[in-house]
Amino acid sequence: MDTGKEKAKAKIEALVSQFKEQYASYHANTYDEARLRIDFINKFFTALGWDVANDNELAEDYREVIYEDKLKIGGSTKAPDYGFRLSGSEKRLFFVEAKKPAVPVKTDKSAAYQLRRYGRSAQTPVSILTNFEEFAIYDCGKTPAENDSAAVNRIKYLRYEDYPAEFDFIYDTFSREAVVKGRFDKFVQSDTNKRGSVPLDKEFVELLNTWRKYLAVSIAKNNVQLNEEQLNFAVQQTIDRLIFLRFCEDRAVEHYGNLKNTTAKGDTYQNLLAVFADADAKYNSGLFDFEKDTITKNLKVDNKVIKNIVQELYYPKCEYEFSVMPVEILGNAYEQFLGKVIRITPAHSARIDDKPEVRKAGGVYYTPQYIVDYIVAHTVGELVKGKSPKEIAQIKIVDPACGSGSFLLGAFKYLLKHYTDWYIANGYMDKKNGGGKLTPGGRLVTAEKRKILLTHIYGVDLDSNAVEVSKLSLLLKSMEGETQASINQQLSLHHERILPDLDNNIKNGNSLIDTDIYDSEMDLGYEKTIKPFSWKQAFPEVFKQGGFDVVIGNPPYVRQELLDSKQKEYFAQKYKVYHGTADLYTYFFERGIGLLNDTGVFGIIVASKWMRANYGEPLRKWVKTKNIKEIIDFGGLPVFQGVTTYPCIFIAGTGKLEKQVNVTNVKNLHFLNLKDYVNQNEIQLWQTSLDDNGWNLASDSEQKLLLKIRSSGVPLLQYVKGKIYYGLKTALNEAFVIDDETKNRLIAEDRKSAEIIKPFLSGKDIKRFIPPGSNKHLILFKKGFTNLKSKGAKNAWAWLQANYPALARHLKPFEEAGKKRQDKGDYWWELRACDYYEEFEKPKIIIPTIVKDGSYTFDKDGFYSNDKTSIIPTKDFYLLGLLNSTVVDYFLKSIASTKQGGYFEYKPMYVSKLPIKKIDFANEGEKAKHDEIVSLVELLLKLNEELKEEKLQNNIEQIKQRIAYSDKKIDELVYQLYGLNSDEIAIIEAATETK
Repeated sequence: MDTGKEKAKAKIEALVSQFKEQYASYHANTYDEARLRIDFINKFFTALGWDVANDNELAEDYREVIYEDKLKIGGSTKAPDYGFRLSGSEKRLFFVEAKKPAVPVKTDKSAAYQLRRYGRSAQTPVSILTNFEEFAIYDCGKTPAENDSAAVNRIKYLRYEDYPAEFDFIYDTFSREAVVKGRFDKFVQSDTNKRGSVPLDKEFVELLNTWRKYLAVSIAKNNVQLNEEQLNFAVQQTIDRLIFLRFCEDRAVEHYGNLKNTTAKGDTYQNLLAVFADADAKYNSGLFDFEKDTITKNLKVDNKVIKNIVQELYYPKCEYEFSVMPVEILGNAYEQFLGKVIRITPAHSARIDDKPEVRKAGGVYYTPQYIVDYIVAHTVGELVKGKSPKEIAQIKIVDPACGSGSFLLGAFKYLLKHYTDWYIANGYMDKKNGGGKLTPGGRLVTAEKRKILLTHIYGVDLDSNAVEVSKLSLLLKSMEGETQASINQQLSLHHERILPDLDNNIKNGNSLIDTDIYDSEMDLGYEKTIKPFSWKQAFPEVFKQGGFDVVIGNPPYVRQELLDSKQKEYFAQKYKVYHGTADLYTYFFERGIGLLNDTGVFGIIVASKWMRANYGEPLRKWVKTKNIKEIIDFGGLPVFQGVTTYPCIFIAGTGKLEKQVNVTNVKNLHFLNLKDYVNQNEIQLWQTSLDDNGWNLASDSEQKLLLKIRSSGVPLLQYVKGKIYYGLKTALNEAFVIDDETKNRLIAEDRKSAEIIKPFLSGKDIKRFIPPGSNKHLILFKKGFTNLKSKGAKNAWAWLQANYPALARHLKPFEEAGKKRQDKGDYWWELRACDYYEEFEKPKIIIPTIVKDGSYTFDKDGFYSNDKTSIIPTKDFYLLGLLNSTVVDYFLKSIASTKQGGYFEYKPMYVSKLPIKKIDFANEGEKAKHDEIVSLVELLLKLNEELKEEKLQNNIEQIKQRIAYSDKKIDELVYQLYGLNSDEIAIIEAATETK
């Protein structure tokens, strides 16, 4: 044991002895909590290395151990006694609530509830309840209920006699050293998150959704003059105002309970309007500006609705403590909240729907905080490092798709800390009145925060409600540390309202479409839909300086199919990175880098598919001409919770082009700090090694190997003369994909049905070298099967009933669901247009498109297959052997997009690029290897067929053994055909999973 740890143990053992010797006196009623803290708790955590007494004389904002402000719960004032953090960090690591020894920690449910509520709101993963005699650790991952027993979510319970025996655990978890070295984080990850806690932002968004529904229904009913856009604005503004004021109450800026008292009687909404007017006079945030907002001041809202919402903002209905809730939590919740929109029905009722782009994308992409922090540190941080406030006074930062403002908030926080650190390091704390920059507690004064926000932070978003949320998040951050006294001083001495108006900084518009779109013909009012935005007109002061210094963000993932022809035409004309099937995010590269000045930095998190997909080729070519600084590829890891988009961080600049790019391929998300992970795993690639056909972010040695493999063959698409086809996609699987029983019934009712019922496979039915089989069948109406288009929908249905009555009866119950999914111009009961149906009935190689390893097989029985497959009509067993080989599979994984769980996309866009070694049949050695591979493939198909039928375990093991041997033999032959040496084979086998 090291000396520091030994000393800590000795001190805690001495405290245990002292408590044991005078146990009775410590249990006396006269021995209170304050004395316990001095005698035991302070000494306990000082022994663990924490500066409890602030012996280092740090400013209040830099203290490691914070004596927490009091928390109002149910009219009484309560709060955990200590908050622990590392110096200079805002984030509380854990709270400690102290009780006098007479209080039974093990059973006191009110104390446990109080601690858990505070910890949950502050997002501390664990917290401690102790009277020194007892020591209880709680998981704060779940929102507590007032009636929970003291045992709910308690992770560990110790008595003081246990401290010596449990000292290693205590020290290695809660000492300052444990926090610095990451052991506290490991404990949190291993012991708390297993309990299935719901993230606080997820819970909070449910509350926001409830309030939106209340307000939408009431406002739509009582204010029939409002259209949908106005209704959405009115609801959003009302919620934003209530949340802002409620945050201010819990942070002691407003009188606690003011909103509740205001809405206790009378016309509750009119009463609120008076409060909002007072707030405008005090804060000047634009949030309460009724000169600009001419809608909400004339609303009629049901009293009951306002009362319900306000009551749900307070204890006991509200389980959140806003005084410690990070502003980021609100932003994350709003990000999801903004994924829905209020629609007005024909009866002028309100309905809440997913936005089309959210529905298509499969969810809302909220950016994890560690991603925001990393990008901000490596863009904003690099520009301001070591510089004084004067030297960075004109730096301009923008997020061109700011959403709820997470990146802007991250940049603002970074700058607040940079300014504060610089002023403290340069003696401003010692100057009179903090030199006009710092408060006595070491915080930036109000005027300085306002200047930083207005000078540096800019944003644009297409969603006007998102713009308002961004402003709200930034304003709430500006309010941190303010008190009623500081606000009153600002109003009385400086005659200034406390907050800046951000209307000139955060704007509503389409970042990608400039006002030059007006040069084209468009319908009157079309501009309200696409919201053209002139950057130079909106931010003239920025472009006088040559542009922005930093562009950051997480651009939207929107498929171009959601755009109209006018927008697509604009992108085709104006963007060098244009591709007809590209996602919208690709254009943010060109727009974002184009907004920078000559020394600017660009940093985004974005889907990684552009690096490999066909639609990304124009972007890959264009961005290679820029100064790429860093790429962090997360592969198929679930960075975004609940959605299946796999991202990368991309950082570039406008300065001199670097020859090398820093690249990190992230293999797991178990790191404690992304910066440390990058430092340990980063490699450098020559920028010239990034192939326009698809980027592979491998090491130089792997790049050389891949180049050798590629040059040894021809692309598969060329080898098979362009014959690679996608599987089929129906309009409605429930209707068209049937089982054996349904097939037999339909044919029994109408034998003619047999001619359009085909054997059918899904991707999961296809296994490596295993002859396919399935009990599924496909009802297949081929394009051109009949001239249905000329018949019209009603006559076409009549034709179907007349010619295939059993099928018509089968399809009828699915008609409504089918119509909702039909493609434009098609009848819902037709397959999508396809010119290659007959190819499915030929002998072919079938490829499942989402697998961990190559799983190609051969089909001789004329199966059709779904859109999770591809096919190559061929009887080429040599090709099948190569495709399933380790060499070719290694190559595919270097170019294909990844999916969660270690899966890869084996789609035609990637498979078509596989280098296939063409055999020189005049070369006896090559011909012999070719023939042996063909024989081995035939053997493998036969062995796998036998394996399906074999029942005896001993025989099964023998067949498996021979399959493995034959598989390995193919690999050896392919290594020889591609001319690979032992070192190159070792690289491949180390990188490829064992089949």
